[in-house]
Amino acid sequence: MIYIDTGAFLARYISRDQYHEQASAFWRHLQQEVEKCSTSNFILNEFFTLLARRAGYQFAAQRARNIFSSQMLIILRSNQEDELMAIDLFEKYADQGVSFTDCLSFVLMHKRNLDRVFSFDQHFEQAGFTLCP
Repeated sequence: MIYIDTGAFLARYISRDQYHEQASAFWRHLQQEVEKCSTSNFILNEFFTLLARRAGYQFAAQRARNIFSSQMLIILRSNQEDELMAIDLFEKYADQGVSFTDCLSFVLMHKRNLDRVFSFDQHFEQAGFTLCP
């Protein structure tokens, strides 16, 4: 299973994104391999908001409906313990400017033994995860 970060979702739908071609090709690969994917509700919150601002609210709402009905995607949800652990990482990585959402992603990925992430964000690599593509 691979974890999907905000940037990978955005790059898929925003043709002017610098990673659009890479992201589109990797999305096709995931679909062909029928690989299960996961993300978090925090990632989706970021993604839907950014997508709405860049491509319109109607477009973002339709993508949200499609994602929530997907059989390929597992949406991970944090609990209070996860969020407190993320705060510790937020402090630890403060000098690197890592977002709280990324820190929560690190916690959720560790908790579920996920080591690969579909992302263009080097913070995941610095935290010990393998970036894809």
